[in-house]
Amino acid sequence: MGWATGHIERLRRGETVSFRPRGDSMRGKIRSGQLVTVAPTGDVELAVGDVVLCKVSGHQYLHLIKAIRGERYQIGNNRGGVNGWTGRDNIFGVLVRVEP
Repeated sequence: MGWATGHIERLRRGETVSFRPRGDSMRGKIRSGQLVTVAPTGDVELAVGDVVLCKVSGHQYLHLIKAIRGERYQIGNNRGGVNGWTGRDNIFGVLVRVEP
């Protein structure tokens, strides 16, 4: 169980979620504590640069898609870090709004 488990469960049920992530790894796109809204991925075609709520190696992140290789997605932060590769089944939602 991690910080986003409840949000992931709601996204899997098709609900859109809003929350205030903490940390500086997405600085420049999302400030710590800023209200974000994440919608279920559904049939959305994901692209490099999308911010997604996902799991990589068991860890939960609200991070960027940095690269796509077939059905694999490389996830990383906005400060040059890379978390690793994951499959579409571990991408639960896509960022649709950041409140000012």
